[in-house]
Amino acid sequence: MRAAILCFTGNGLKLSRRVAQVLEETWDEVRIYGKSRFLEGEEVLVPNGSLTAWAGEMFAWADSICFVGAVGIAVRLIAPWVKDKRTDPAVVVMDEKGDFCIPILSGHMGGANELAGELSRRLDMIPVITTATDRNRKFAVDLFASRQQMQISSMTYAKEVSAALLAGEKVGFFSPFPVRGPLPEGLLAWGNSSPEGEAPRLGISVSTDYREQPFEKTLWLIPPRVALGIGCRKDTPARQIESLVTEVLNQEQIFREAVSCVATIDIKKKERGLLEFCDSWGLRLYAYGAQQLMNLAGDFTKSDFVQSVTGADNVCERSALLAVGKGKLIHRKTGRDGVTVALALENWSVDFG
Repeated sequence: MRAAILCFTGNGLKLSRRVAQVLEETWDEVRIYGKSRFLEGEEVLVPNGSLTAWAGEMFAWADSICFVGAVGIAVRLIAPWVKDKRTDPAVVVMDEKGDFCIPILSGHMGGANELAGELSRRLDMIPVITTATDRNRKFAVDLFASRQQMQISSMTYAKEVSAALLAGEKVGFFSPFPVRGPLPEGLLAWGNSSPEGEAPRLGISVSTDYREQPFEKTLWLIPPRVALGIGCRKDTPARQIESLVTEVLNQEQIFREAVSCVATIDIKKKERGLLEFCDSWGLRLYAYGAQQLMNLAGDFTKSDFVQSVTGADNVCERSALLAVGKGKLIHRKTGRDGVTVALALENWSVDFG
């Protein structure tokens, strides 16, 4: 996690240093920028070019941007770069005296509200939170999704969910995963054991599977809990790997966003096509030794040929299961053009605790 802090005065620099001390306890990198000839200090960086251009650079680099100064300045600087609440960084503004801390962008999904709350607690400021669900103490679906690292299928439906809850309407909730803790106020559990009657028109489905559509308007929250186990011949191009992976996901009707990682045997960890596929999909690659794979108990699709070449009787199924830790195979080995693919689903639960 990376944060950028911009200040304009001596008092602003003092506050910036205190903010940096708090963030440096848990964040990977924190930079202090100053735009004034009166600011001095080895830790103060000077933005190159215009501040608007600097803001664009920080939108690409930082997970959060903290302005110490006027809200109007911050709004003007970030305006050209605001695109999507799912990808925009958290933006927080503090006055130079350190009285108020105001999240102005990505309050839920980017974490600006939580950041403002944390800084306010630690530095004795007053957080100014303006999002309606927070002010009315209602369930915030975008914040919930962000905390559990789930993708939101439709921001339009997410807004409808918030609007319905604020209006006092019931919103359906379904998930094939176990649920921990009581449902938040306004959510109505719906599933095979639900009472007779019509399902709510609008509802949430926490699922990796787009067949799970119990409501007329279904907002999917997609947890990344599916591991791709992949085996391949030497010099297999990335396009062949992607083709079979896409076919398998479509067959099982699994969201691409539900895929958390790729797993294989260690002798394939530098295979160019596999690495290119992982890079293009933004997935981490886990590689296991043959003995690790063989030590895994279970019923697998065995191949004497694969064992003679790799030392393991199955690569894709065994590696997928190892990658999820505790879980189950949801798609056994499928092979084509020198590529094998299997899917494993992690044992996971929805946590409202």
